Amino acid sequence: MQTLHVELGERSYPIYIGQGLLSRPEILSRHIAGRQVAIITNETVAPLYLEVLQQSLGGYSVACVVLPDGESFKNWETLQLIFDGLLTARHDRRTTVVALGGGVIGDMAGFAAACYQRGVDFIQVPTTLLSQVDSSVGGKTGINHPLGKNMVGAFYQPKAVLIDTASLNTLPVRELSAGLAEVIKYGLICDEPFLGWLEQNMSALRALEQGALTEAIERSCAAKARVVGADERESGIRATLNLGHTFGHAIETEQGYGVWLHGEAVAAGTVMALEMSHRLGWLSADERDRGVRLLHAAGLPIVPPQDMTPEQFLEHMAVDKKVLDGQLRLVLLKRLGEAVVTADYPREILDATLRTDYAALAHSINA
Repeated sequence: MQTLHVELGERSYPIYIGQGLLSRPEILSRHIAGRQVAIITNETVAPLYLEVLQQSLGGYSVACVVLPDGESFKNWETLQLIFDGLLTARHDRRTTVVALGGGVIGDMAGFAAACYQRGVDFIQVPTTLLSQVDSSVGGKTGINHPLGKNMVGAFYQPKAVLIDTASLNTLPVRELSAGLAEVIKYGLICDEPFLGWLEQNMSALRALEQGALTEAIERSCAAKARVVGADERESGIRATLNLGHTFGHAIETEQGYGVWLHGEAVAAGTVMALEMSHRLGWLSADERDRGVRLLHAAGLPIVPPQDMTPEQFLEHMAVDKKVLDGQLRLVLLKRLGEAVVTADYPREILDATLRTDYAALAHSINA
C-alpha cells in the first residue's frame, strides 16, 4: 500500500492506494469517530463490493443507501434519498458517510455529508479510474442542474480516500477510457514527462496491468494533491485541473447528462483546448497532435458532437463556474506541461476553435 497526503492544515487527509484495501478494516476504522456508518453506493457497484465493505465495518452500526446508477440521477431528487436513509436510520452528528462508487456517488455522498446536520464526516472509496484519480480527491462535492453541470455543491474535504485498485478489474472498457482522460490531463497541465510514460504504457493501462495502473493512479493523485494543497477553493492554480472541462461540460449539458461519459466529454473538450492553444500560437501543430493522438490511443472520442453549433457551446459555457464578472475564462496550454487560466484571448480565436472541422483534423492526425 502507498500513502499520499493532501496537505490542508487541520483538514489534511491521507490517500491510500493498493490492492485489496476494501478487506482491511483497520484502514477505515482509524478515520471513523462514532459508531454509526452510512454507506452510499449504487445499484451497479453494490452487488460487487457492498458486502466486502460491510464485513470490514462489522463493528459499526451500518446503514446502506443504494441509489440508481448514472449521471442523469445526480440531482436533488436522488440526493433526498440519502437524507431519507440517514434520518430513517436515526444517524446523528457523529455518523460517517462512506461513498462507495464512482464520481457521481462520491460527489453526491460528499454533498450530503456537507449538509446533513450541517456537516458530518465522510470517506471516499472510489471504484472507477476517473474517481480514483480525480473526483475523490480535493473535496469538490455537488449535483447537476438542468442548466449546468456541478453548479450546486460545496467544498467539503473527506477524512480519507481509500483506493482499492482491484476494483478496476470489474470496470467496463468505456469507463476505463473515461478515467484515462483525467490521467492524461495531469501530463498536459503540469507533468510533460508523464505524457511520455503514458505513451509507452497506454497498452498496459488498457489491459488493466496492475503495476501500470498503480503508477498512473499514484502520479495523478500526487499531482492533484499538490494543486489542492496550494489552492483548496480554486481561486488560482486549481482551476488548471479543469483543462477541457468548460468545453466538455457544454457537451454533457447539451447532449443530456449520461449520454457522453464525463471523461469522454472532457477528452473531446481537451482536443478543443489543444486546438485553441495552437491557434493562439502557444502550441505547435506537432504538440497539439501529440495530445490528440494520446487521447485517441486511450480509446476516447477526439471529435466533439458534430450536431452541436458554436452558439450552443457558447450558451452552456456562459454558465461555467470559471466565468467571473461576465468574462469566460478558459484553461489552455502555454506548452505541454504548463497550463494557464485566462480570459485574455481574441474572441475570433474562440469562434474559430468552435467552428473547426474536428473530424477532418482527427483524420489528418491519424492518417
